[in-house]
Amino acid sequence: MPDLDELYGLPMDEFVPARNALARELRSSGRREEASEVAALRKPSVAAWAVNQLVRTQRKAVDELFEAGDALRGAHDQVLSGGGDAVSLRRAVARERAAVDALTRAARGLLTSEGHELSTTIIDRVSDTLHATALDDDARAQVRDGRLERELRHVGLGMTAPAPGPAPAAGPAPAQGPAPARAPGRRAPTTKPKKVAEAERAAAAERAKARSEARAAEREARRRVERATRAAGAARERRDKAVQALEEAEHALAEAERERSESEAELDAAERAVRDLAG
Repeated sequence: MPDLDELYGLPMDEFVPARNALARELRSSGRREEASEVAALRKPSVAAWAVNQLVRTQRKAVDELFEAGDALRGAHDQVLSGGGDAVSLRRAVARERAAVDALTRAARGLLTSEGHELSTTIIDRVSDTLHATALDDDARAQVRDGRLERELRHVGLGMTAPAPGPAPAAGPAPAQGPAPARAPGRRAPTTKPKKVAEAERAAAAERAKARSEARAAEREARRRVERATRAAGAARERRDKAVQALEEAEHALAEAERERSESEAELDAAERAVRDLAG
């Protein structure tokens, strides 16, 4: 009987039966509250399941993803404070993207319960979840233990921003008083520097280009596999025909050798008979 941690490491089609069995076991042992919590667990989506498997099997690569995300956030904050530069930010972006790409490639090797490869759409959702995991603390908390239930969406330096609340009712503008004192150690809100925005746009464009190139490479690889499969089938058919022809030729040769041997024996017998009659 798997425990709660092992539950999320199972193949997708085994999750619900194992969850229900675990809930029954907890309930029969008198742990009804825990049983109810387990019974309420949702089966992970395919993309979330894939991320859970990566967390469990690619620990070193996941650690690099976390470190790359921390480095990118640090570089971003330095630029915002005026102490960094766009070059360092671009390098941090490239490192984070490389960490995501490495795990995304690993996800391509996963198979569904039916033995199928993950679709391009699912792989894209895995990639977005990994980006969010690298750059957002809440996302990382959900992913770290390999118990994610739904994929996450990456936007900027974090997950999806919360929906804006209702606009305040119109009214007279309040009188302007002196600016409130800032708390020690905190920066006043500031507009994102132009070079940060440009670096983020460039990084987003690079990610989009890399994704497009990856999809094109995948399509070309599939075409090559299909061509190679057809060529292998034709070669296999030719080989089978050649094997059959060889077997038939060897059989014919054996028959010819047998007939020759019999003919030579008959010839020897005939020659002896002629010699006997001549004597």
